[in-house]
Amino acid sequence: MAEKAGSAPTPAEPEEPGRLDLAAEFPAADQRQWRELVAGVLRKSGALKEDFDGLPESLLNTRTYDGFDIRPLYTAEDTAPPAGFPGLPPFVRGGDPEGHVATGWDLRQLHSGTDPVAANKAMLADLEGGVTSLWLRAGSGGVPVGKLADALNGVYIELAPVVLDAGAEYEAAAEALLEVFREREIPASAVVGGIGADPIGLRARTGEAHDVRPAAALAARLSGPYPKLSSLVVSGLPYHEAGGSDSQELGAAVAAGVAYLRALTEAGLSVDAAAAQLEFRFAAGSDQFMTIAKLRAARKLWARVTEVSGADVSARGMRQHAVTSPAMFTQRDPWVNMLRGTVACFGAAVGGADAITVLPFDAAIGEPDAFSRRIARNTSVILHEESRLGGVIDPAGGSWYVENLTDALAKAAWAEFTSIEEAGGVESALDSGFLGERLAATWAARSLRIARRKDAITGVSEFPNLTEKPVTRVKSTVEPSGGLPRIRYAEAYERLRDLSDAQAERPQVFLATLGPIAAHTARASFAANLFAAGGIESVNAGATASTEDVVKAFTESGTRIACLCGTDSQYAEQAAEVAAALKAAGAGRVLLAGRGDHADVDDNLYAGCDALAVLTGTLAELGVE
Repeated sequence: MAEKAGSAPTPAEPEEPGRLDLAAEFPAADQRQWRELVAGVLRKSGALKEDFDGLPESLLNTRTYDGFDIRPLYTAEDTAPPAGFPGLPPFVRGGDPEGHVATGWDLRQLHSGTDPVAANKAMLADLEGGVTSLWLRAGSGGVPVGKLADALNGVYIELAPVVLDAGAEYEAAAEALLEVFREREIPASAVVGGIGADPIGLRARTGEAHDVRPAAALAARLSGPYPKLSSLVVSGLPYHEAGGSDSQELGAAVAAGVAYLRALTEAGLSVDAAAAQLEFRFAAGSDQFMTIAKLRAARKLWARVTEVSGADVSARGMRQHAVTSPAMFTQRDPWVNMLRGTVACFGAAVGGADAITVLPFDAAIGEPDAFSRRIARNTSVILHEESRLGGVIDPAGGSWYVENLTDALAKAAWAEFTSIEEAGGVESALDSGFLGERLAATWAARSLRIARRKDAITGVSEFPNLTEKPVTRVKSTVEPSGGLPRIRYAEAYERLRDLSDAQAERPQVFLATLGPIAAHTARASFAANLFAAGGIESVNAGATASTEDVVKAFTESGTRIACLCGTDSQYAEQAAEVAAALKAAGAGRVLLAGRGDHADVDDNLYAGCDALAVLTGTLAELGVE
């Protein structure tokens, strides 16, 4: 049928019935065109120089602490090794063929208080609120072993598994837990949970030797009568909290797992039975994609280890417990930790963790209260019940980016694992300092980026709130120390904030704004944000027209340090003059928001500068040390 004059053309029929091709009306685009657009933007920003002979998008690469780059774009041409299927080697996509579709992940909450009555009340509240298992510290670091029965009063331990964390007292704690099962006449075949013995992790925490053989012997003794009870935990948290990278955490954990396998088989267990005694514990961070890749890569690594060890296919899966990273949590503006915990839980769930612990937002301050525990468990409940994250197995699988990230991380972690094995195994690597030195090198690189605010910490190094009301909690039990350090990323900034808060009056810096307000707003805001990260308040007299106005406002402010804020052209015209005038008026230090070499300007503030050094020097100049 002919079209009428002036009428719109009749759309072509789709090639396949029911298929809607949304790009049919648009011209085809390819990677070359995208690359040209990227080059144009980078050229305008000055990032792409005329003599640059590489691919322009390489300037947008992000270097990880694991030694490989993350590119800005991945396509079907970026192939990665096959991920397989859930429940089958290499187990990248999960250890169970049905995933967590039917049951969801195990919502496991930590209880670390020493009072058995308070612990019991908190655990019962958690269980009523949706928690499905309990992570209970016992012994010198938690509930006294002799009071374990009191702490578990009213807890249906045959339905809600208890995983102990008793440090060096794991044997006594194991006996106390099993006695509770016996008193309640629960058959050994129905006993569930975990003893949580981790002598290698304890060695990492304390720096003291803890023999693996007694833990292996205990596991061998319990594995027969208690088939649903695991005895050993392989924790990557000591290496993560020491500032290590994700590949270092994985490599050390796999090396510890291998050490336990050796000890368990020497104690008489088969490789399959030995593997069944292990549960791996990893940190889930605020980088959701790295968390997803970490858990997927960990399963791949362990599948290879167990395969080489002669385990049956059914025994090569890795049981994973993900914990929201203690290192990423802050004491300042702790409410932001709720968001960090949500992102970390999301990554752990998508990555296929079997159990997830969301630490309460106030965990870095002290013992969590009922409100913070409720928010923590509801974070996991919402992501499962309302967001339905468990409804799809490995939802990130097939993503060109995630598959390549998983592969790159697995390779980096395998290199870490083999280096530890070459150093004599994880215990020797800890005792010799080999592992500690590698972790310290990564922390040095990370802390430098934190100091330069390239790794932003919201609420601390970025957008701090100087008027926030402090959150107070009962002091937490002192945890084992003496070995690898326990690091929180925000600590350096928080120490400066503590120094500031201890003063009778908050330290202040004068923002010497040059010209009309529109000319200095961005740099003034940048400077005020940077100073606030160190607990320093900015005083701004508003727009000033002349050097005399700036000096007058500075004198009236009563401050001793000034920071010039304006445009580059204003700096060229006024910076040297204004800085000299401020020094003459009593300014002990004059800073400049931006880059520039001007007379009487002592330092420059710009994106990527060492903010911690600037803040420390500024506070010292103000007499705060």
